[in-house]
Amino acid sequence: MHAHYLQHVPFEGLGSIHSWLAATGYGITATRFYQSADLPDSDTIDLLVVMGGPMSVNDESDFPWLVPEKHFIRDVIQSGKAVLGICLGAQLIASAMGANVYKNRTKEIGWFPVYGIGSADSSYYHFPRSMDVFHWHGETFDLPPGAVRLARSEGCENQAFQIGKSAMGLQFHLETTPASAREIVQNCRNELLRSKYVQTESEILSVAPEKYQAINRLMDNVLSFLKNSKDASRQKMEEPR
Repeated sequence: MHAHYLQHVPFEGLGSIHSWLAATGYGITATRFYQSADLPDSDTIDLLVVMGGPMSVNDESDFPWLVPEKHFIRDVIQSGKAVLGICLGAQLIASAMGANVYKNRTKEIGWFPVYGIGSADSSYYHFPRSMDVFHWHGETFDLPPGAVRLARSEGCENQAFQIGKSAMGLQFHLETTPASAREIVQNCRNELLRSKYVQTESEILSVAPEKYQAINRLMDNVLSFLKNSKDASRQKMEEPR
């Protein structure tokens, strides 16, 4: 199995996702756009993870690699591969699949709850009814055509969505570890202008270790769901008719 991830800035890497990939037996490769915009053959990968970053999906003139990146994401989704987008990654999925991305009415930075939206259909992931997660975003998106909303928050209606059985976008960060939280604060602390949904640096970094452990477990569950959904789809396609 081969996982490929798209990284936009040095300080927003895989976080806890790396441990799950290694434990599950994936080989791991990456495109780091701040170094090179080379993308792999989509036929060679089984799982695509699209990470976050401070730029906007609309900044194509400043970051021209956004154009081929969106084409690549769309091709991978349409091929039925497992795809996970986080924060900017979720916005890239939305944009690649035809939805608008724009400034949210408020920034969300820090630890705030998201609320799962239940569905009777077991092919969609079920988030907990309420859970504190880590946020760092100022933009939001409309849902792409055919997408199902999975979670919301008080500050942002579209916090998570799923397209088909094996593509998901998360506006929030479940992969965050204490080390990666310190990195993003160090690199983006100029955004910490206190408001209703923006915490201070000390509030962000002083949470108990159990909070990181809880979101990392949920990240593992999301990844397992996408992998299992993709595997089930592949098995069904391979069954004799």
